[in-house]
Amino acid sequence: MSLTRATRLVRRSAALSRARNVPGHIRLASGVASESDPKPTPTLRTSPSTAYANPSHASPPSPTAAATIKLGEQYLLPVYARPEFVLSHGKGSWVWDTDGRKYLDFSAGIAVNALGHADAGFLKVLNEQAAKILHTSNVYHTEWAGKLAALLVTLTQAEGGLGFAPSSSSSSGAKVFFSNSGTEANEGALKIARKVGKERGGVSKTRIVCFENAFHGRSMGALSVTPNPKYQEPFAPLLPGVDVGRLNVIGDVERLVGPETCAVIVEPVQGEGGIHPAHEEWLRALRKRCDDVGAVLIFDEIQCGLYRTGTLWAHSSLPADCHPDMVTMAKPLANGYPIGAVLMRDSVAFTMTPGTHGTTFGGSPLACALGHHVLSRISERPFVSHAAETSAYLIGRLSQLSGWFPGVLEEGVRGRGLILGLGFKNPDHPGKVVAMARERGVFVLTAGKDAVRLVPSLNVTKEDVDFCVDVLESCIGKL
Repeated sequence: MSLTRATRLVRRSAALSRARNVPGHIRLASGVASESDPKPTPTLRTSPSTAYANPSHASPPSPTAAATIKLGEQYLLPVYARPEFVLSHGKGSWVWDTDGRKYLDFSAGIAVNALGHADAGFLKVLNEQAAKILHTSNVYHTEWAGKLAALLVTLTQAEGGLGFAPSSSSSSGAKVFFSNSGTEANEGALKIARKVGKERGGVSKTRIVCFENAFHGRSMGALSVTPNPKYQEPFAPLLPGVDVGRLNVIGDVERLVGPETCAVIVEPVQGEGGIHPAHEEWLRALRKRCDDVGAVLIFDEIQCGLYRTGTLWAHSSLPADCHPDMVTMAKPLANGYPIGAVLMRDSVAFTMTPGTHGTTFGGSPLACALGHHVLSRISERPFVSHAAETSAYLIGRLSQLSGWFPGVLEEGVRGRGLILGLGFKNPDHPGKVVAMARERGVFVLTAGKDAVRLVPSLNVTKEDVDFCVDVLESCIGKL
């Protein structure tokens, strides 16, 4: 190993140690396999499974479940199309309905439950903090917000992202704003970028660039940069001054990002839009163009960030000249307890002063205590290593499917880590496969117009993968 490489590893180890030893961090047991331990090579299948050709979970709901469903239909706003059962409880990657049927959850609350359901460590922190103090508002200092913010910044400096190379010794820093959801994080990022834009380029520097197939949220600002007619048209007119480009089309970067652009927002891996990763060379061109015109570059990593792609951020493995000025996050940060955040460079954060932004609930003691626990757990090297191994096995199994079903599936597997998609040639098929899998005890999701999405918990096991893919093979074979 070269001296330079060895030095980087030593610095990275020290940085990670500092990140995880922020005061108040609960140390974890170390009796787990290390990344360097030898791992057996898993054996893939030689033919598709037909073991789950027949539905096993398709019976109608019991009278008790039917009454619960009817009560919701009577009193809840009818904006969700839900299947006819009622979930009761879960453990790990599995959930049960009130009629006793068991399901493998490869949706993880839409990429939220990083530690799965009913995790013992998570519940311990939840109960201890809830018994101590739940909410104060941001009028007062509390114990956990600063600790979670410090962990986010130091991990980013150690593992790469936001302009920091891995094990960075840069003197520059970053700041965090906590919200309650991903949509609120995106709204906050856009708002901050507007203020930065006016300070850099005057009152006309207000335009925002987004990209086709993006999903950034449902509130009016976030919806305005989610260019899907199905979502936007009923609520028009939306925020003015939004320009829409195409992901990975370099020509659109020069054409759309100009002197009046204050912000560019993009998902490094589009989730809802179909599991489409942004290319490195395209992100580099986007970063350079933003620098040239003084625009703020925002990466929405609400679904793809926090180790779902295998690294802290989806962009952590990329050179710093592909990095953003702000990163938004939410979904897995507190394993299902509502929280969102904006992580931003100091060069952007300086513009915000007391009173320029705020929230009543965001950054509560309970949310931040849970967030600190979850992030500490999922950033441990054995945890990351396990997720990488499981991802490799899942991708290996999914990669076989297009060879077995060439008339149904696109070649290859979309995405990376544990945000993966199967592309279908017939756009009617993803919804059918999702419904068929559910009737056989597996939850998966659609993505965009032509994909089935798999976003399981990050601690999912090889045995879970086998059951999920066996069911998918059985379903695709029935199309």
